[in-house]
Amino acid sequence: MLRLEDVRRSFQLGPVTTEVLHGVNLNVVRGDLMSIMGPSGSGKTTLMNIIGLLDRPSSGTCWIEERDIANLRDDELSALRNRKIGFVFQSFHLLSQLSAIENVCLPLVYRGTTRGAARKRAGTLLEQVGMGQRKNHRPSQLSGGQKQRVAIARALVGNPALLLADEPTGALDPETTADVMDLLLKLNTEQGVTILIITHDSLVAAQCIRQMQIHQGRLIEQTASGEDV
Repeated sequence: MLRLEDVRRSFQLGPVTTEVLHGVNLNVVRGDLMSIMGPSGSGKTTLMNIIGLLDRPSSGTCWIEERDIANLRDDELSALRNRKIGFVFQSFHLLSQLSAIENVCLPLVYRGTTRGAARKRAGTLLEQVGMGQRKNHRPSQLSGGQKQRVAIARALVGNPALLLADEPTGALDPETTADVMDLLLKLNTEQGVTILIITHDSLVAAQCIRQMQIHQGRLIEQTASGEDV
């Protein structure tokens, strides 16, 4: 579903070229539940931006469902991102002036889906994540965990190929973190949602079937025994 081969990403700062990713290889198949963990400066944000189609590699190849993103125009890349990637962020990124259901509708609105169809789909997703009774509440009326459930519903509303979660529990207390992780695990095991979590939390990472470490721009996958491969 998603494949990276020898992906490198460099940035030019004046006369100095700094390579942040050094030949990353990654293969994501449908139904995967994986985590990528690394310290600040390890390259995990740069890698996330490439996986999420927010950036392009300097060299190497990145395919999503056999489409090479290097050959896409910016508008084509944006349309592909809208249809194939669902994003969940640490700070939720909900619009304060909109209700929960209106926030969830947004990706479909951008696609040109009719208002009625978008609200019906959004309502279904809010029910699935346990937020059906609060669909008309604004973000200021919701707890952190409730906001993240709304954000997860928004990420799923367009039926994406991949749910990409960037520090989804970073702003939550331990109890709420457990609730959100239970929801993500349920979506993966019961509905087959493909999930990739970028995190610094080893307890969150350990709940994923595939666990990866990124260090100094190099990605290493660990086996169930904890050995690197």
